[in-house]
Formats: sequence, C-alpha cells, structure tokens
Amino acid sequence: MKTLLPLTETASHYDHLEKMKVRELLVGINKEDKSVPLAVEKVIPAIERLVIKIVSNLKLGGRLFYMGAGTSGRLGIVDASECPPTFGVPQGLVIGLIAGGDGAIRKAVEFAEDDEKQGWKDLKKHTITKKDVVIGIAASGTTPYVLSALKECRKNKILTGSICCTKNSPLSANSDHPIEILTGPEFVTGSTRMKAGTAQKLVLNMISTSVMIQLGRVKGNRMVDMQLSNNKLVKRGTRMIVNELGISAAEAEKLLLKGGSVRKAIQMANSHKPKANSSKKR
Repeated sequence: MKTLLPLTETASHYDHLEKMKVRELLVGINKEDKSVPLAVEKVIPAIERLVIKIVSNLKLGGRLFYMGAGTSGRLGIVDASECPPTFGVPQGLVIGLIAGGDGAIRKAVEFAEDDEKQGWKDLKKHTITKKDVVIGIAASGTTPYVLSALKECRKNKILTGSICCTKNSPLSANSDHPIEILTGPEFVTGSTRMKAGTAQKLVLNMISTSVMIQLGRVKGNRMVDMQLSNNKLVKRGTRMIVNELGISAAEAEKLLLKGGSVRKAIQMANSHKPKANSSKKR
C-alpha cells in the first residue's frame, strides 16, 4: 500500500532551480508566498474557536504553551517571548517549548524531534494543569515530540490545539482544536521554513494578539501595557499620553517613567484630576 506524503513534502511546482537567474528565483518565491495569507484566511473559523477557548482558560488562571521542533518550535518561542514586552503580561503566561531544549533555538539537535517521551516531560517540568492550553506546531503534522505530548495532554483532560500545513494529519486527529493551513508544496521541496513557516507565524500572531486584546491588554489600538525597554518605546508611550491627556511631551514622559506604563500613567493623571461638581450653585 502506497503511503501518502504530507502535503508539505510533495514536489515543488518548480524545477532546475540551480539553473535559474536570481530574478527568476525571487519572483518564484514571491509568487508562492502570495498564496499563504489566502490559505490562512480559510482557517479563520478554526482559529476563532481556539482563541475563544484560550481566553476562557487564561481568565481562570491558565497558561498558553506552544510546542514544536525546528522551525516550528522556534516560531512558537518567538511569539511567546514577545508577549511580555508587547502586552505587559508576566513571564510564564505564554511559554514556548522546543524539542532539544533551549540549545535547539540556535542549533539543530539531532533526532530531538523523534523523542516520543520528552514533550510530555517538558510540560510536566512546568507543572501543567487542566487550566492550561497546549498548542502543538508541526508543519507535517507528524512530529513525534509534539504528537506524543498532545496525546498525553488529552489523556489528562488538558485542552489542546494544533497548527499544521497538511490534511488529516495525526496531529490534527489528536487535537481538540486543529488548524490545518494548506500552503501546498514548497518552492524548495520540503523546505517548510518557507511557506509553512510563514503561515505558522501569521497564525501565531493572530492567536496571541487576539487573546491579549480579549484579556484587556490593548486600549483603542494601542499597547498601553508595553514594557519600556528602550528609548523608542519610551517615546512611543510618551506620544500616547500626550494624545490622551493633551499635556506637554516633557510632562507626559515624566508621568510615564513614574507610572511604568502608559495605562498606569494615564490612571495616575486621571486620579489627580479634580472631580466635577454635579450640583449647580443657585
């Protein structure tokens, strides 16, 4: 019986790449990349269902875990690491785990993704509970490190989601909320750091951003809880306060640095405003 390849492993629509000129290569890659947002658009209902569940669990004190190997693991770690500085949430609310441990972020660890026990061990190190949500990320939908961890999560009644780029994968079958982004063959056959990786990045952005907005970490369209970790962000926060309160930039920056965030600075300013007297003098 012939084994069907995951969609991510099927042959590229292009051949003889080594004979192409640079412009031809770039145009071909760009043409393939254009299809990614359209593939993501088709799975928005699945993303929506997962986001709603994540928000509910996080409001109960749960955490969000991303698990992956190679490119998928790195993308999860990037998204998780950007949540505290962007939205002011505590470290550990969103956690990225990669097969092979932190060393695999920079350098591939041989056969780490094939370990069927390590994924669940890594989750247990964080004292995983039923309040948490675990999202497995694997372009092929078959990575043992991720797949086995999701199986254990389901045995332990822990909510699971998954992100892959092929149809009817084992990962999807073992996920409560599977997301299958059908990006098709890669420009370089099997190189899932390309279209599949781009699709995963887009979906992770959508998940974390919409979750944080639902948790009240954005006001209007602004990151009012962002960490003031560099001069650019201090200037951005200062502009937000100037626009909100109509005060000078110097006053706004002083207030921002004292409060530590745009939200707290505005709250401090409003708390010191004299309360309007609703009764009129006769």
